[in-house]
Amino acid sequence: MAAELALIVLSTVLVNNFVLSKMLGLCPFVGVTKNVENSMGMGMAVIFVIFLASVSGWFVNKFVLVPFNITFLRTVVFILLIAALVQLVETVMRKSFPALYKALGIYLPLITTNCVVLGAVILIMNREYGFFQTITYGIGVPVGFYLALFIISHIREQLAMAKIAKPLQGAPITLITTGLLALAFMGFSGLVRE
Repeated sequence: MAAELALIVLSTVLVNNFVLSKMLGLCPFVGVTKNVENSMGMGMAVIFVIFLASVSGWFVNKFVLVPFNITFLRTVVFILLIAALVQLVETVMRKSFPALYKALGIYLPLITTNCVVLGAVILIMNREYGFFQTITYGIGVPVGFYLALFIISHIREQLAMAKIAKPLQGAPITLITTGLLALAFMGFSGLVRE
């Protein structure tokens, strides 16, 4: 059991990183990684939301959707669940961390429609994970997202001080760097077979 859980973490963080392997969540990935502080705040919010959405989604699926044979409503139910969780995170962040709340701006409410969050919850249900596997996956995916944010935000801070040709400044160099980072992460693909 422990080996299986470790494999899930290794797979979600390095091998099948949602941003660098599946290219999910690129909007906040590009939008908030201009400085490290904002990207770390966004990463922590996503960790919290994905973990809670995964666990609560598992309970809703197991005890409501499957028993009542209404699994066709998964996507709608999970979007509503994620929206409620994002509202909770937004309220806590507004009261506890007003500077971070202001810095994240529009990206915080966009976690509701962030394909990383919805993708993680739907993949858990499609793979029919048990409770502990769900918890592990619900931790691994956002940690992988956080790692990608951490790396690219540090690189972007360095790139801001570099002389870059005018046509490549901003989003183009960010996407090129993301592609190179994705290639580097492909080196981990031999570690885990799905």
